[in-house]
Order: sequence, then structure tokens, then C-alpha cells
Amino acid sequence: MDLRIAHTDAGRLRARCEITTLRPADTDEPYETGAAVPGNRWNPLPRDLPAGLKPGQSTDHRSLVELVALPPGAPPTSFAALPAALPAPRVTYLGHHTSGPELLTTTPNPANDLFVGVHVDNHDRLPYRTRHLSRRRLCFNLGPAARYLLIGDRDIRTIGEAVHHNPQRRLPHTDDLRAYVTEGRPINILRIRLAPGEGYIAPTELFPHDGSTQGCTAPSTAAFWLGDWATHGLPWLV
Repeated sequence: MDLRIAHTDAGRLRARCEITTLRPADTDEPYETGAAVPGNRWNPLPRDLPAGLKPGQSTDHRSLVELVALPPGAPPTSFAALPAALPAPRVTYLGHHTSGPELLTTTPNPANDLFVGVHVDNHDRLPYRTRHLSRRRLCFNLGPAARYLLIGDRDIRTIGEAVHHNPQRRLPHTDDLRAYVTEGRPINILRIRLAPGEGYIAPTELFPHDGSTQGCTAPSTAAFWLGDWATHGLPWLV
């Protein structure tokens, strides 16, 4: 399965996106062994790529990335109340996290004080055959600085098929991505800019992803929820 990003204006999508490949983290970088991280040079999104990212009529909304704006109205009184304007089944508030500036990726492992790198989530822990039924994650950048969504262009099932003989018997895992990247197999990653008040709804249990504050000069806080979000329930940014 390839990445699909909902959009109606290819120019606006290209204006906030860059692209590079994934590489294994160097041993002197503050990452877990084998972690996958973005390459050292970001490039503009090719002019013809948005057409390939555009969803078709048969695209399952559960595999779709949406770039969204905060709902209109008064600010919520708590992080947990933020998505009340976007009701959905099976909503779970995952918490919020403040990231410092100039981080290539933003997700740490508290157990070892190292960054995990680009990864797939496993909150719903669905197996290979039903992985596409996982809940999508809603994230808002609450500022004060901009930050980025990093997201890979192929899903963890495709990656698992490349590195395992019988991926159907396995629970998809970040280690599959790490093996794939270590073997030098091709995968691109997009970097999508999110200003304060902007966010995304994305299948983070299906596609490799992380946050980034590389090039940002101040911290930013992101808040996260899981849910069975309907398509276009919030205004699209692009």
C-alpha cells in the first residue's frame, strides 16, 4: 500500500512538503541501535508527486492522511476536550508532549533516554491481515513554534513482505522497518510543516512516521488522540 494524502491543491501541498530517504542512524547519534532516520538532505517535493499521493475513489479512509486545522470556536479547557467538535467512535486521548527545537525526530524511549527514530505505532496491536482497520491518530501542534510530521511512502505490511517469509504470522513492528532500511531497500519519507493550530489525522499504525523540530528555533507541544475519525471532519489545509 502506498501513501495517500488528501488534498485539493497540489501547489499548496508541495509548498509545505519536502522529501528524502531513510537511513540507519549513525552510532554517534542519540538513537536506539538500528533506528531509521531521515537522510541528511531534504529536497523539494517533485512537481508530479502530488498526483500520485492523491486518493482515489477506492481509497479506504482508514489509510488516508489528512492535514487539518483546529476546529473553530473557543479554545478548549483541557487537552482531552480538544476533539469534542469532531465526535468519533473509540476515541482515546494519548497525551501531549513538548519537544525542544532542532530535533531530527521527536519520539524518545524513556527506558533508555534514546530516540526511537521513525517507527510504527502499536496501540491497537492488530495483526498483518487486519492492520488497515487500526484507528487513525489525530495530532495538533499547540505551538508556540512550528513542527513537522514525518511519514513514509509505503506501509508496514509492504515492508514486512520484503523482510519476512511469512509476514501474515507476525505482528507488524518497528523492527521490520529497521531491518528494511538496514538492508538498503528503498523508502522515501516526507516532511510536512505544521504551524501552531495545524495538525493531521494519519494511520500511524500502518505507515512509518515521527515528528521533527529540525530547523525550528523554539519548543512546540503536540497533543494526540486515537479514533475512528470520519474523512473531512475538520477543515483541510491543502
